[in-house]
Amino acid sequence: MRGEFNHTIDAKGRLFFPAKLRDKLGDSFIVTKGIDGCLFVYSSAAWDELEGRIAAMPMSKSRELQRFFFSSAADCEVDAQGRILIPQTLREHAGITREVTVIGVSGRAEIWDTARWNAYNNRIDESELIVAMEELGF
Repeated sequence: MRGEFNHTIDAKGRLFFPAKLRDKLGDSFIVTKGIDGCLFVYSSAAWDELEGRIAAMPMSKSRELQRFFFSSAADCEVDAQGRILIPQTLREHAGITREVTVIGVSGRAEIWDTARWNAYNNRIDESELIVAMEELGF
């Protein structure tokens, strides 16, 4: 998944989800709390893989991950207008009010409050990206 898409969320918490990402995720997918103040979006298959990998970890290492990701996870189905309903608790976690940016991040999508997304991008240190790219052979 890749790309950046700007949309608005309505007062009921419905968000138009980009068709290019829906094609990869399917008509039903999982939205949960993410890192850095966003929401993570997984296809059912990717979610099952994540659950399996976390379950295989020792409890001492996995319990916080289990609580963080699984307690807030919501099954979201795309309606006839291409929208999903994001529960209030997830909107609060991500600080989502009106303007939303949905991005593709390889194996998952992320949902950001647009102001938070812009602030995140403004703090990225390009020198750190350069080091990471060099490690990948770019």
